[in-house]
Amino acid sequence: MANSQYEYVKVFEQDPILLPNTWLVVRIDGQSFHRFSSTHEFEKPNDSRSLHLMNRCATYVFDQVNDVCIAYGESDEYSFVLRRDTEYYGRRAYKLASSIGSIFTARYVFHWSEYFPDIPLKYPPSFDSRVVAYPTVKNLRDYLSWRQADCHINNQYNTCFWKLVQSGVTKADAEKRLSGTLSANKNELLFTDFNTNYNDLPAMYRKGSIVVRDYVNEEYMDKATSEMRTRRKMRTVVIHEDLIGDKFWNTRPHILGDKK
Repeated sequence: MANSQYEYVKVFEQDPILLPNTWLVVRIDGQSFHRFSSTHEFEKPNDSRSLHLMNRCATYVFDQVNDVCIAYGESDEYSFVLRRDTEYYGRRAYKLASSIGSIFTARYVFHWSEYFPDIPLKYPPSFDSRVVAYPTVKNLRDYLSWRQADCHINNQYNTCFWKLVQSGVTKADAEKRLSGTLSANKNELLFTDFNTNYNDLPAMYRKGSIVVRDYVNEEYMDKATSEMRTRRKMRTVVIHEDLIGDKFWNTRPHILGDKK
């Protein structure tokens, strides 16, 4: 691009460079999604169509941005973890947040009709985006544990709340009944009043969704023998497991390992 007398305005641009050798987490979060979900008739307390759509968008981001090593999503939010040695967009905070946020939002609109074929998109959704640097693996794991714990707390409350409302209790009375209750109280309410074991609900609702590159078994035709065989290949997958404990991480050391 040719230089001009006006090019000096570039000196006013500011895009902070995030600290090197830190894990970068870009978190996107739906804006005014209570109104959006109500307008588009989302099922309560969970709409599997919406969650699968979120996972579809996250998987696309995951495959487009190679430095994303794990992503975690619940409800209307998703967190994308970039490797601590990433140089994606020169580690510029605004570029990272705006790029991943816009890719995700565009795919949400693009795939909407696949998951909601009977509900036209009445207005486009919007997601805000932020990026935070975490210096240690413990900090990063604690962040992801915080998000998964938040998923459990919100889902358990919402499950109880909507069970009460759907049984005829007013929203105000449902809030009063749940006020101050602990996890055990909510489990007891679900089991006693609605014959529902909370742990039997789909893991995607209780634990959220994790996008990783993982080893999966694939069948293929051995051309030499014309027999079906199985091989292990690394693929992008969406799973719903506990990531607060050590088991998830110990069985997948490649997630937080070096790029090789």
